[in-house]
Amino acid sequence: MNVDFNKNTIIFSGIDTLSVPLTLDCGQAFRWSEISDGSWHGVACGKAVDISQNGDKLIINGCFDEGDEELWAEYFDLNRNYGRICERLKADSHLKAAIEAYPGIRILKQEPWEALCSFIISQNNNIPRIKGIIGRLCACFGDDLGGGDFTFPSAERLAELTVDDLAPLRSGFRAKYIIDAAQKVAGGDVNLKKLSSCDIDEARQELIKIKGVGAKVAECALLYGCGRVDAFPVDVWVRRIMSELYPEGLPECTQDVEGIAQQYLFHWRRNVE
Repeated sequence: MNVDFNKNTIIFSGIDTLSVPLTLDCGQAFRWSEISDGSWHGVACGKAVDISQNGDKLIINGCFDEGDEELWAEYFDLNRNYGRICERLKADSHLKAAIEAYPGIRILKQEPWEALCSFIISQNNNIPRIKGIIGRLCACFGDDLGGGDFTFPSAERLAELTVDDLAPLRSGFRAKYIIDAAQKVAGGDVNLKKLSSCDIDEARQELIKIKGVGAKVAECALLYGCGRVDAFPVDVWVRRIMSELYPEGLPECTQDVEGIAQQYLFHWRRNVE
């Protein structure tokens, strides 16, 4: 992989196994929108950017600082060999079908707090409504980047608020969970920094200290916010997949990359009906 960097553009070239549309719109992130020229606009890594793809090139347009290329390489998990992983997963016939139908999905490594808060909001919710709540959360309490874009508000910012302060979000019962999560993270009762490297069962126990965070939200936070590709979120779609296709459990080829396998199976199963 090669990188060309200047203050307005970062171009990664020589990337295999990447589809920008599938990666940004497969249910793992909620702040990306496709625009008229086929590129994608959103806010991540504290920046408002437009992202496009040309063959093996990933093109990110925005306003950058020295070293930002490393942040974006991490965000798109570009240093992991997805080609090799997908070839291993294709040993299973169902995963082979999923990967061939939707090639190029990568797991985004989002900011841990944003991922945790986003998946608290996602509970018993649909994607348009999730995006709406998160958009209002950022507009009300994030930093203004201009052009209608806002950063995701920090745990420290939200910890100062009450449930009533979140009324404009129209987030329902989730408001009390957002406040509890913010207070526990900002106060140090939950240590998000250690979740990427500690034992995964310890990481799960850390997250379920938060009110409203059960197994699914914890797994999502670990997979999408901490780069824990051995995490395995189970929602209604994945539960159906496991019941119908893997009643004895996942095949051996998924070991240590269960989260990547899950994302392919989830997107495939959602779209084949």
